[in-house]
Amino acid sequence: MPTALITGASRGLGAAIARALAPTHDLLLGGRPSAELDDLAMELEGSSTWSVELTDHDEVEAATEAITSLDVLVHNAGVGGISPVEETPAEEYRRIMEVNFIAAAELTRLLLPALREVDGHIVFVNSGAGRTARPGWSAYAASKFALRAFSESLREEEPDLRVTSVFPGRIDTDMQRELVDIEGGEYDATRFLAPQTVAAAVAQAIATPRDAHPTEIVLRPTGRR
Repeated sequence: MPTALITGASRGLGAAIARALAPTHDLLLGGRPSAELDDLAMELEGSSTWSVELTDHDEVEAATEAITSLDVLVHNAGVGGISPVEETPAEEYRRIMEVNFIAAAELTRLLLPALREVDGHIVFVNSGAGRTARPGWSAYAASKFALRAFSESLREEEPDLRVTSVFPGRIDTDMQRELVDIEGGEYDATRFLAPQTVAAAVAQAIATPRDAHPTEIVLRPTGRR
């Protein structure tokens, strides 16, 4: 079976993407070492953990050396944060940019030879914040706008690869609960997209026949679940 590497796979959307791809792919489950990641690897036949700190570029380079062929790379790992510009120091911009953009760019660069080997597919899980920046979201939106620009440039540079950006609205995950808590709101899961819904869209993009290039997918919650 083809091989897919998913970052941020230990829980939430990453785990949902892993479950959606498990029937058709051998999986490398990226994430920090954890019982959750180990349990997911045991649950999904044909999967193994790929425990790497994505912001440690030397560690990432060493971990990618053994990957000589890769069919799918799903960039799902990310961090969030909400604060007005006047309360957001440079360190916060660096923290979010390092994880959400720079780590993804570097991992992509290192894996390009493996992806080129099989005309692979790169999926960037972006965000609605990668298309519209709202008050309080300057750091997070900046990282996602950067990721969007990177994906567009990559798509033009690598015509033999497929590059898909997925722009979901807010998703029912642990990170979403933390963000709602920061906002001072009451959490209502029905307001947000189910992780399985977004995972299904990712899997469908990957399954799209090769005569089509799914470049962008935009998902918005309806509140109907």
